[in-house]
Amino acid sequence: MTSANLLTTIQGIPKAELHLHIEGSFEPELMFEIAKRNDVSLDFDSVDAIKEAYKFNNLQEFLDIYYTGAQVLIHEQDFFDLTWAYLTKVHSQNVVHVEIFFDPQTHTERGIPFDVVITGIYKALQRAKEELNISFKLIMSYLRHLSEAEAFKTLEASLPFKEWIDGVGLDSSEVGNPPSKFARVFKASADEGYKLVAHAGEEGPAAYIWEALDLLNVVRIDHGNRCLDDQALVDRLRAEQIPLTLCPLSNVELKVIQHMEDHPLPKLLDQGILATIHSDDPAYFGGYMNENYYATAKALNLNNQQLEQVAVNAFKASWLDDASKEEHINAVKHYFKHLT
Repeated sequence: MTSANLLTTIQGIPKAELHLHIEGSFEPELMFEIAKRNDVSLDFDSVDAIKEAYKFNNLQEFLDIYYTGAQVLIHEQDFFDLTWAYLTKVHSQNVVHVEIFFDPQTHTERGIPFDVVITGIYKALQRAKEELNISFKLIMSYLRHLSEAEAFKTLEASLPFKEWIDGVGLDSSEVGNPPSKFARVFKASADEGYKLVAHAGEEGPAAYIWEALDLLNVVRIDHGNRCLDDQALVDRLRAEQIPLTLCPLSNVELKVIQHMEDHPLPKLLDQGILATIHSDDPAYFGGYMNENYYATAKALNLNNQQLEQVAVNAFKASWLDDASKEEHINAVKHYFKHLT
Protein backbone atom coordinates (compact mmCIF):
# COMPACT_ATOMS: atom_id res chain seq x y z
CA MET A 1 0.00 0.00 0.00
CA THR A 2 1.36 3.44 -0.89
CA SER A 3 1.84 6.03 1.83
CA ALA A 4 -0.98 8.13 0.38
CA ASN A 5 -3.36 5.17 0.28
CA LEU A 6 -2.42 4.20 3.83
CA LEU A 7 -3.09 7.73 5.06
CA THR A 8 -6.45 7.77 3.29
CA THR A 9 -7.38 4.40 4.77
CA ILE A 10 -6.47 5.48 8.30
CA GLN A 11 -8.31 8.77 7.99
CA GLY A 12 -11.52 6.92 7.18
CA ILE A 13 -11.44 4.53 10.15
CA PRO A 14 -13.91 5.46 12.93
CA LYS A 15 -11.68 5.53 16.01
CA ALA A 16 -11.85 5.55 19.80
CA GLU A 17 -9.07 7.11 21.87
CA LEU A 18 -8.69 5.59 25.34
CA HIS A 19 -5.23 6.76 26.42
CA LEU A 20 -4.86 10.53 26.21
CA HIS A 21 -3.61 12.92 28.87
CA ILE A 22 -5.35 16.22 28.21
CA GLU A 23 -2.39 18.18 29.59
CA GLY A 24 -0.24 16.28 27.08
CA SER A 25 -2.20 17.74 24.17
CA PHE A 26 -0.91 21.24 25.00
CA GLU A 27 0.47 22.50 21.69
CA PRO A 28 3.26 25.10 21.95
CA GLU A 29 1.24 27.76 20.12
CA LEU A 30 -1.64 27.49 22.58
CA MET A 31 0.78 27.32 25.51
CA PHE A 32 2.31 30.65 24.45
CA GLU A 33 -1.12 32.18 23.89
CA ILE A 34 -2.40 31.23 27.34
CA ALA A 35 0.87 32.17 29.02
CA LYS A 36 0.56 35.64 27.52
CA ARG A 37 -3.08 35.89 28.51
CA ASN A 38 -2.27 34.97 32.10
CA ASP A 39 0.97 36.97 32.25
CA VAL A 40 3.02 33.85 33.00
CA SER A 41 6.63 33.82 31.84
CA LEU A 42 7.90 30.64 30.17
CA ASP A 43 11.49 29.39 30.09
CA PHE A 44 11.32 29.56 26.29
CA ASP A 45 11.39 32.64 24.09
CA SER A 46 9.54 31.14 21.12
CA VAL A 47 7.29 28.34 19.95
CA ASP A 48 10.26 26.85 18.10
CA ALA A 49 12.29 26.80 21.32
CA ILE A 50 9.56 24.78 23.02
CA LYS A 51 9.39 22.36 20.12
CA GLU A 52 13.16 21.94 20.26
CA ALA A 53 12.85 20.98 23.92
CA TYR A 54 10.39 18.21 23.03
CA LYS A 55 13.18 15.65 22.68
CA PHE A 56 13.43 13.18 25.53
CA ASN A 57 15.65 10.32 26.64
CA ASN A 58 13.18 8.84 29.12
CA LEU A 59 9.86 9.30 30.87
CA GLN A 60 11.21 11.60 33.58
CA GLU A 61 12.71 14.10 31.12
CA PHE A 62 9.31 14.35 29.45
CA LEU A 63 7.48 14.74 32.77
CA ASP A 64 9.75 17.63 33.78
CA ILE A 65 8.70 19.73 30.78
CA TYR A 66 5.11 18.44 30.91
CA TYR A 67 4.67 19.85 34.41
CA THR A 68 6.41 23.09 33.41
CA GLY A 69 3.94 23.64 30.56
CA ALA A 70 0.97 22.98 32.83
CA GLN A 71 1.96 25.95 34.99
CA VAL A 72 0.28 28.38 32.60
CA LEU A 73 -3.15 26.77 33.10
CA ILE A 74 -4.91 28.86 35.74
CA HIS A 75 -8.50 29.68 34.83
CA GLU A 76 -11.51 27.61 33.77
CA GLN A 77 -11.23 29.12 30.28
CA ASP A 78 -7.66 27.81 30.00
CA PHE A 79 -8.76 24.23 30.67
CA PHE A 80 -11.68 24.64 28.29
CA ASP A 81 -9.42 25.97 25.52
CA LEU A 82 -6.91 23.15 26.04
CA THR A 83 -9.59 20.47 25.86
CA TRP A 84 -11.49 22.05 22.97
CA ALA A 85 -8.30 22.30 20.90
CA TYR A 86 -7.73 18.56 21.39
CA LEU A 87 -11.32 17.65 20.56
CA THR A 88 -11.46 19.68 17.35
CA LYS A 89 -8.15 18.12 16.29
CA VAL A 90 -9.27 14.54 16.79
CA HIS A 91 -12.66 15.27 15.25
CA SER A 92 -10.76 16.06 12.05
CA GLN A 93 -9.16 12.59 12.31
CA ASN A 94 -12.47 10.73 12.58
CA VAL A 95 -12.18 10.00 16.31
CA VAL A 96 -15.75 9.47 17.47
CA HIS A 97 -15.24 8.49 21.13
CA VAL A 98 -12.66 9.62 23.70
CA GLU A 99 -11.81 8.53 27.23
CA ILE A 100 -9.38 11.14 28.48
CA PHE A 101 -7.19 11.47 31.56
CA PHE A 102 -6.75 14.64 33.55
CA ASP A 103 -4.23 15.17 36.37
CA PRO A 104 -5.89 17.30 39.06
CA GLN A 105 -2.84 17.13 41.36
CA THR A 106 -0.70 18.84 38.74
CA HIS A 107 -2.92 21.87 39.27
CA THR A 108 -4.20 21.65 42.86
CA GLU A 109 -0.59 21.38 44.08
CA ARG A 110 -0.02 24.89 42.77
CA GLY A 111 -3.22 26.30 44.19
CA ILE A 112 -5.66 25.87 41.32
CA PRO A 113 -9.00 24.65 42.73
CA PHE A 114 -10.23 21.21 41.62
CA ASP A 115 -13.53 22.66 40.41
CA VAL A 116 -11.78 25.13 38.09
CA VAL A 117 -9.85 22.30 36.42
CA ILE A 118 -12.71 19.86 35.93
CA THR A 119 -15.34 22.43 34.96
CA GLY A 120 -13.27 23.78 32.06
CA ILE A 121 -12.51 20.28 30.79
CA TYR A 122 -16.06 19.01 31.19
CA LYS A 123 -17.67 21.97 29.44
CA ALA A 124 -15.47 21.37 26.40
CA LEU A 125 -16.35 17.66 26.38
CA GLN A 126 -20.06 18.50 26.57
CA ARG A 127 -19.74 20.95 23.71
CA ALA A 128 -17.95 18.34 21.60
CA LYS A 129 -20.71 15.86 22.29
CA GLU A 130 -23.34 18.34 21.14
CA GLU A 131 -21.53 19.96 18.22
CA LEU A 132 -19.06 17.31 17.00
CA ASN A 133 -20.94 14.15 18.00
CA ILE A 134 -17.95 12.88 20.00
CA SER A 135 -18.96 10.75 22.99
CA PHE A 136 -16.70 10.78 26.03
CA LYS A 137 -15.68 9.40 29.41
CA LEU A 138 -13.49 11.27 31.90
CA ILE A 139 -10.75 9.60 33.96
CA MET A 140 -9.08 11.26 36.95
CA SER A 141 -5.46 10.16 37.39
CA TYR A 142 -3.47 9.95 40.60
CA LEU A 143 0.18 10.98 40.30
CA ARG A 144 2.25 8.02 41.43
CA HIS A 145 5.33 10.05 42.41
CA LEU A 146 3.19 11.62 45.14
CA SER A 147 1.95 9.79 48.24
CA GLU A 148 -1.17 7.70 48.60
CA ALA A 149 -2.31 10.19 51.23
CA GLU A 150 -2.25 12.91 48.55
CA ALA A 151 -4.26 10.64 46.25
CA PHE A 152 -6.88 10.24 48.99
CA LYS A 153 -7.18 14.04 49.17
CA THR A 154 -7.79 14.11 45.42
CA LEU A 155 -10.41 11.38 45.70
CA GLU A 156 -12.18 13.43 48.38
CA ALA A 157 -12.05 16.57 46.21
CA SER A 158 -13.60 14.66 43.32
CA LEU A 159 -16.70 13.48 45.13
CA PRO A 160 -18.87 16.55 44.41
CA PHE A 161 -18.21 15.87 40.71
CA LYS A 162 -18.82 12.10 40.72
CA GLU A 163 -21.46 12.44 38.00
CA TRP A 164 -18.80 13.82 35.66
CA ILE A 165 -16.01 11.32 36.40
CA ASP A 166 -16.16 7.77 35.06
CA GLY A 167 -12.96 6.31 36.44
CA VAL A 168 -9.55 6.78 38.02
CA GLY A 169 -6.10 6.03 36.68
CA LEU A 170 -2.48 6.02 37.80
CA ASP A 171 0.24 7.86 35.89
CA SER A 172 3.53 9.81 36.19
CA SER A 173 6.94 8.31 37.12
CA GLU A 174 6.52 4.55 37.03
CA VAL A 175 9.87 3.13 38.15
CA GLY A 176 10.03 2.98 41.95
CA ASN A 177 6.33 3.74 42.31
CA PRO A 178 4.60 0.36 42.01
CA PRO A 179 0.84 -0.01 41.83
CA SER A 180 0.85 -1.60 45.31
CA LYS A 181 1.62 1.86 46.73
CA PHE A 182 -1.96 2.87 45.85
CA ALA A 183 -3.95 -0.26 46.72
CA ARG A 184 -6.06 1.38 49.44
CA VAL A 185 -7.00 4.49 47.45
CA PHE A 186 -7.97 2.35 44.47
CA LYS A 187 -10.25 0.26 46.67
CA ALA A 188 -11.78 3.46 48.06
CA SER A 189 -12.21 4.76 44.50
CA ALA A 190 -14.00 1.57 43.48
CA ASP A 191 -16.24 1.90 46.53
CA GLU A 192 -17.26 5.34 45.17
CA GLY A 193 -18.27 3.73 41.88
CA TYR A 194 -15.23 4.68 39.78
CA LYS A 195 -13.89 2.26 37.17
CA LEU A 196 -10.18 1.50 37.56
CA VAL A 197 -7.23 1.64 35.15
CA ALA A 198 -3.49 2.07 35.68
CA HIS A 199 -0.31 2.72 33.74
CA ALA A 200 1.89 -0.35 34.13
CA GLY A 201 4.66 -2.09 32.22
CA GLU A 202 5.81 0.97 30.26
CA GLU A 203 9.20 1.52 31.92
CA GLY A 204 8.29 -0.64 34.91
CA PRO A 205 8.50 -4.46 34.89
CA ALA A 206 5.86 -7.04 34.11
CA ALA A 207 5.47 -7.45 37.88
CA TYR A 208 3.81 -4.02 37.96
CA ILE A 209 1.14 -5.29 35.57
CA TRP A 210 0.43 -8.20 37.90
CA GLU A 211 0.14 -5.74 40.79
CA ALA A 212 -2.24 -3.50 38.86
CA LEU A 213 -4.46 -6.51 38.15
CA ASP A 214 -4.29 -8.27 41.52
CA LEU A 215 -3.89 -5.40 44.00
CA LEU A 216 -5.65 -2.52 42.24
CA ASN A 217 -8.22 -4.67 40.38
CA VAL A 218 -8.00 -2.58 37.21
CA VAL A 219 -10.11 -3.39 34.17
CA ARG A 220 -7.60 -2.01 31.65
CA ILE A 221 -3.81 -1.64 31.50
CA ASP A 222 -2.37 1.56 30.06
CA HIS A 223 0.76 0.70 28.03
CA GLY A 224 1.57 -2.85 29.20
CA ASN A 225 4.38 -3.41 26.67
CA ARG A 226 6.43 -5.40 29.16
CA CYS A 227 3.81 -8.14 29.47
CA LEU A 228 5.72 -10.00 26.78
CA ASP A 229 8.47 -10.65 29.36
CA ASP A 230 6.10 -13.03 31.16
CA GLN A 231 4.21 -15.68 29.20
CA ALA A 232 1.93 -16.48 32.16
CA LEU A 233 0.88 -12.81 32.18
CA VAL A 234 0.27 -12.86 28.42
CA ASP A 235 -1.89 -15.95 28.87
CA ARG A 236 -3.93 -14.19 31.57
CA LEU A 237 -4.39 -11.00 29.55
CA ARG A 238 -5.64 -13.08 26.63
CA ALA A 239 -7.90 -15.32 28.72
CA GLU A 240 -9.52 -12.39 30.55
CA GLN A 241 -9.42 -10.09 27.50
CA ILE A 242 -7.89 -7.28 29.56
CA PRO A 243 -7.20 -4.41 27.17
CA LEU A 244 -3.80 -2.81 26.66
CA THR A 245 -3.84 0.84 25.56
CA LEU A 246 -0.62 1.10 23.58
CA CYS A 247 0.99 4.41 22.57
CA PRO A 248 3.52 3.73 19.79
CA LEU A 249 4.93 7.22 19.10
CA SER A 250 5.22 7.81 22.83
CA ASN A 251 7.16 4.56 23.18
CA VAL A 252 9.69 5.68 20.58
CA GLU A 253 10.04 9.22 21.93
CA LEU A 254 10.58 8.01 25.51
CA LYS A 255 12.95 5.23 24.42
CA VAL A 256 10.67 2.47 25.70
CA ILE A 257 11.55 1.02 22.29
CA GLN A 258 14.38 2.21 20.09
CA HIS A 259 12.62 2.00 16.73
CA MET A 260 9.01 1.72 15.65
CA GLU A 261 9.94 -1.52 13.88
CA ASP A 262 10.51 -2.94 17.39
CA HIS A 263 6.98 -2.22 18.58
CA PRO A 264 5.25 -5.28 20.09
CA LEU A 265 1.78 -4.59 18.62
CA PRO A 266 1.81 -7.44 16.03
CA LYS A 267 3.09 -9.93 18.62
CA LEU A 268 0.35 -8.90 21.03
CA LEU A 269 -2.33 -9.22 18.35
CA ASP A 270 -0.95 -12.63 17.36
CA GLN A 271 -1.20 -13.72 21.00
CA GLY A 272 -4.89 -12.78 21.03
CA ILE A 273 -4.46 -9.81 23.36
CA LEU A 274 -6.93 -6.92 23.15
CA ALA A 275 -4.27 -4.44 21.98
CA THR A 276 -5.22 -0.90 20.95
CA ILE A 277 -3.46 2.25 19.63
CA HIS A 278 -3.61 5.75 21.19
CA SER A 279 -1.58 8.97 21.33
CA ASP A 280 -0.75 9.43 25.06
CA ASP A 281 0.65 13.01 24.97
CA PRO A 282 0.35 13.97 21.30
CA ALA A 283 1.71 17.52 21.48
CA TYR A 284 4.96 16.17 22.92
CA PHE A 285 5.35 12.90 21.02
CA GLY A 286 4.79 13.89 17.42
CA GLY A 287 1.26 12.93 16.63
CA TYR A 288 -2.39 12.31 17.38
CA MET A 289 -4.38 9.18 16.53
CA ASN A 290 -3.87 9.14 12.77
CA GLU A 291 -0.14 9.74 13.11
CA ASN A 292 0.14 6.87 15.60
CA TYR A 293 -1.84 4.53 13.35
CA TYR A 294 0.20 5.57 10.32
CA ALA A 295 3.68 5.33 11.90
CA THR A 296 2.83 1.93 13.36
CA ALA A 297 1.26 0.55 10.20
CA LYS A 298 4.10 1.76 7.99
CA ALA A 299 6.93 0.50 10.20
CA LEU A 300 5.32 -2.87 10.93
CA ASN A 301 3.68 -3.33 7.53
CA LEU A 302 0.26 -3.83 9.10
CA ASN A 303 -2.44 -5.07 6.77
CA ASN A 304 -6.07 -3.96 6.68
CA GLN A 305 -7.15 -6.91 8.79
CA GLN A 306 -4.76 -5.85 11.56
CA LEU A 307 -5.83 -2.21 11.32
CA GLU A 308 -9.46 -3.27 11.53
CA GLN A 309 -8.71 -5.43 14.57
CA VAL A 310 -6.98 -2.57 16.39
CA ALA A 311 -9.88 -0.21 15.73
CA VAL A 312 -12.46 -2.80 16.80
CA ASN A 313 -10.43 -3.61 19.92
CA ALA A 314 -10.56 0.02 21.03
CA PHE A 315 -14.35 0.07 20.96
CA LYS A 316 -14.47 -3.30 22.73
CA ALA A 317 -12.14 -1.91 25.41
CA SER A 318 -14.12 1.30 25.83
CA TRP A 319 -16.62 2.06 28.58
CA LEU A 320 -19.45 2.66 26.14
CA ASP A 321 -22.66 0.72 26.65
CA ASP A 322 -23.03 -2.50 24.67
CA ALA A 323 -25.38 -1.03 22.07
CA SER A 324 -23.00 1.86 21.32
CA LYS A 325 -20.03 -0.51 21.13
CA GLU A 326 -21.88 -2.69 18.65
CA GLU A 327 -22.84 0.31 16.53
CA HIS A 328 -19.25 1.57 16.33
CA ILE A 329 -17.76 -1.87 15.74
CA ASN A 330 -20.22 -2.46 12.91
CA ALA A 331 -19.22 0.91 11.43
CA VAL A 332 -15.54 -0.12 11.49
CA LYS A 333 -16.30 -3.49 9.89
CA HIS A 334 -18.52 -1.88 7.27
CA TYR A 335 -15.75 0.59 6.43
CA PHE A 336 -13.13 -2.10 5.85
CA LYS A 337 -15.56 -4.34 3.99
CA HIS A 338 -16.15 -1.61 1.44
CA LEU A 339 -12.54 -0.52 0.98
CA THR A 340 -11.44 -0.96 -2.61
